[in-house]
Amino acid sequence: MARIVITEIMDVGAVAQLQAAHDVLYDPNLVDDAPRLLALATGADALIVRNRTQVRGELLAALGRCRVVGRLGVGLDNIDVAGCEARRMAVIPATGANALSVAEYVITATLLLLRGAFTSTGDVIAGKWPRNALGNRGRETAGKTLGIIGYGSIGQLTGRRARSLGMHVIAFDALIDTGAPVFQDGGVKAAGLDALIAQSDVVTLHVPLVDGTRGMFDAPRIASMKPGAILINTSRGPILDLPAVAAALRSGHLGGAAVDVFDTEPLPAMPELVDCPNLLLTPHISGVSVESNDRVSTLIAAKVLEALR
Repeated sequence: MARIVITEIMDVGAVAQLQAAHDVLYDPNLVDDAPRLLALATGADALIVRNRTQVRGELLAALGRCRVVGRLGVGLDNIDVAGCEARRMAVIPATGANALSVAEYVITATLLLLRGAFTSTGDVIAGKWPRNALGNRGRETAGKTLGIIGYGSIGQLTGRRARSLGMHVIAFDALIDTGAPVFQDGGVKAAGLDALIAQSDVVTLHVPLVDGTRGMFDAPRIASMKPGAILINTSRGPILDLPAVAAALRSGHLGGAAVDVFDTEPLPAMPELVDCPNLLLTPHISGVSVESNDRVSTLIAAKVLEALR
């Protein structure tokens, strides 16, 4: 019987599946207790984490008998993959399991920010009637252009849903040739990065955090976006210059932004974000829903059990 340590939240049904076969320590708050986590890591045959547990440095060194690291999500920037592989530890992400949740988040943010009419509850209750202001700036989704940067499983699913709303979809992916069938099959036009940014009414980011994407959307790149465009980031925080986004929103160059991921999580105090217009901030939740948590957890439980056989 193997020892499995789970450091962050996991669906209870999947935890029970693991407990039926092995000795499981499940503590969704363990990520915040570094000394205890390090102590428990020395006896772990498998480690299951989300995005906050940093599997590197001291923790990686403590995993002397670990055979597999399960990632309840798809991004691997919190895991020293090369270091794990050097120690013959398999690293297993939940590829594709949360794609629908992220795609729906992007479409919801697109609808909300283009229309701009769903923040008036307080005014209406107070007897104000901002009908003219909201009506004059509200935009329909149909006919707008969605630019997808990163055309993997999440980008493709987002594109299909956008097209069902009557949007034109263009996409850029540095790792996919522009003539690849995946673009034509999805009814999507492949474009260069600069052309996509200049043409899109909504830009959504779906790229991993690597050297080539860190700081990808800085102030000059944001300035090159179409006036009034919407920017959505559900990938990783360091890809986007958040203060530059706030400045572009205040100047009116950007029409809105939805940001779900940050350089540091939880987000520290940032005065420049207070009362920033047309800005939606969410706590790294785009890929997490009741349904996606079940899919992600079930997939990782099955793959960890297979790896421990």
